[in-house]
Amino acid sequence: METLVSTHNEWDTLKKVIVGDASHANWPVNCSDFRRNEQTTLWKDTPVPAGPVEQWIIDEANEDLQVFVKILQDCDVEVLRPDPINFQKVDGFYNYCPRDRLLIIGDKIIDCPMAYKSRQIEIQSYSWLGNTISCDDPDARFDAANVCRLGNDLLYLVSESGNLAGARWLQDTFPEYNVHILDCYNGVHIDSTIVPVREGLVVLNGSRIDVSNVPRIFENWDKIYIHNVFPQGFTNYPYASKWIGINFLTVNPNLIICDPKQDELIKQLKKYNVESIGCELRHSRTLGGGHHCTTLDLLRV
Repeated sequence: METLVSTHNEWDTLKKVIVGDASHANWPVNCSDFRRNEQTTLWKDTPVPAGPVEQWIIDEANEDLQVFVKILQDCDVEVLRPDPINFQKVDGFYNYCPRDRLLIIGDKIIDCPMAYKSRQIEIQSYSWLGNTISCDDPDARFDAANVCRLGNDLLYLVSESGNLAGARWLQDTFPEYNVHILDCYNGVHIDSTIVPVREGLVVLNGSRIDVSNVPRIFENWDKIYIHNVFPQGFTNYPYASKWIGINFLTVNPNLIICDPKQDELIKQLKKYNVESIGCELRHSRTLGGGHHCTTLDLLRV
């Protein structure tokens, strides 16, 4: 039986969600797309990792995800988890960030043509979702997390993980939506740069977005510019920048789940009557995923 899917934005009341799993996490050794990070990374102090993620990191990440699951369930959200894959045996990646793999627009599920071919296998963990739409443009590349959903408007970040061909395919395939192409910074995903809280209120990464490049769609929105965050620690190599600290999940228009150490974010949101529940993700920078990354909302009402 197919799982009911319906979600049009990032802020309606969350009723059903997938939470990721760090089990068997792996840094691909033979994936040329992933290994290209060795040339492109801005972090030069330690090498890009290769091979199985240390088991103690996996264990602690899963402990934190289980706490996250309990918080969501206490908020009356149904939680599903991906089917297991031993990524270490197949030189794959992980199921820690389901947000990257599948893009849900309304009741449509898009099997994204991801930047790393080694991540294609993750689709097998979600076969129970039912039918997906595959991209038929061989030139298109994008991760689902390149897209931010604002009802009939889709923000698409052109970056290392999303090209212009991907944006054009989305616009051609979903003509009822307006795809807005952004080129804000030389990074990867959009959800540590632009994070809507509810209609009319958005959190913006102040080191990347200012009045000169804020998307015009937010012209009449209230904007919270965050200029600094508390940097989460990491082990060996930071697969995410410190800005993973503003990668939060909206439960409803007046409640988010976030990193408990982000005092400035929490204080600014409170001015707009938005409450915060803190949930530690100790390896958000090591594994490259905050609260938005490690979830995939299936049903918002």
